[in-house]
Amino acid sequence: MAKPLLKPFGGTPRIISTDAALADAVAEIISGSGPIAIDAERASGYRYSQRAYLIQIKRRNGGLHLIDPISFASSDIAKSLIKDLNVALSEVEWVIHASTQDLSCLREFGLEPKHLFDTELGGRLAGCERVGLGPLTEALLDLTLAKEHSAVDWSYRPLHPEWLNYAALDVEVLLDLRDAIENLLNEQGKLNWAKADFAAILAAPPPPPRKDPWRRTSGMHKVKNRRDLAIIRELWFERDRIAKDIDLAPGKVLNDALIVEVAIAKPNSLEDFQKIPIISNRLRSEEQKRFIPDWFGAVERAQHLLESELPESKSFTDAMPPVKVWRDKFPLAFARLSHARFAVANLGIELAIPTENLISPEIIRRIAWLSQSDTALIGDSARISERMVSFGARIWQAELTAELVAAGLTNDQPLELPEPVELKEPSSESET
Repeated sequence: MAKPLLKPFGGTPRIISTDAALADAVAEIISGSGPIAIDAERASGYRYSQRAYLIQIKRRNGGLHLIDPISFASSDIAKSLIKDLNVALSEVEWVIHASTQDLSCLREFGLEPKHLFDTELGGRLAGCERVGLGPLTEALLDLTLAKEHSAVDWSYRPLHPEWLNYAALDVEVLLDLRDAIENLLNEQGKLNWAKADFAAILAAPPPPPRKDPWRRTSGMHKVKNRRDLAIIRELWFERDRIAKDIDLAPGKVLNDALIVEVAIAKPNSLEDFQKIPIISNRLRSEEQKRFIPDWFGAVERAQHLLESELPESKSFTDAMPPVKVWRDKFPLAFARLSHARFAVANLGIELAIPTENLISPEIIRRIAWLSQSDTALIGDSARISERMVSFGARIWQAELTAELVAAGLTNDQPLELPEPVELKEPSSESET
């Protein structure tokens, strides 16, 4: 039975919130040896910003440190110290669990890793069944971590002692976990694959802005015309502006249900707006009420748009159509895709690697779709490999899957198998 780890072995350190304390911590970290373990706590769901509200660092012989980034927002001394830390650790491996969650906020604070080991992704490639930090620690180190504070508001000050204890545990055994996962990867001949994926994470550019983000408003299917859509769009952007200004999660400023109901009601006056039942029932606090004129102003703007200025009922894109329509509308592409993804899925089972980590499902779809017009792809694994890499696949992924996909493209009749659930890309929001 796994042993509970209720607090760090050396106790929970005090939070670092002064330049002097940060200088001491930086010196101690630099004097340590080997990789550093690092984690960050954000306030997702509470704040608009995705900044770090706590950063945890541990290094062997370099101590465990809890840094309050908010205390150093305007400190030039802190910026200089973090720069010194980056220089000193430029050749050191940074161990992060689910790194895509934290890299952005770490970089915002000035922390810039050059070498990465992602324990979540490493666990996936090693065939571990559950790759959250807690399950991995239990499976590989025979320790259970206290995880009851994972969803708290980390922007709250002062941070509760039990929260700090929870946060410290996130890095307390992360270096030991890294070593255990590296051993698994090495035994399975996958370590170089993992290193290539870790390097790709660090080299990846920021994701492009989402097109028409307002179209993701929950419940939007209830609206019936383009004028309603315009109201939703204007309210969405007004909400986003306000949420950013006051650093509050958009759903806490005005939730999607209210946006949709306002669009359906189409109030013609501020008085009518305030009489909408869901508005009068939900917007009760003075903080919420003070934005009512802004909400109605957004409605008015939408109401006065010319017909040519209204959003289209559906977003037009040159992207591939959804796979669910391929069988009926694009049968050849569907046939090729069914064979290619079945072969890749079987290889994933053989290698004990989730299919989405073996090769992005989106890349297989793009290759199958392109094969309709680029007939030179059919059966040509070298050409397919080049395409895969151009679409973002790692070389090792292309080497393992290109021949399977090439063979799949030679088929013109689909596999008669139950349709698989559409695989998503590896989530950036993993269990912790």
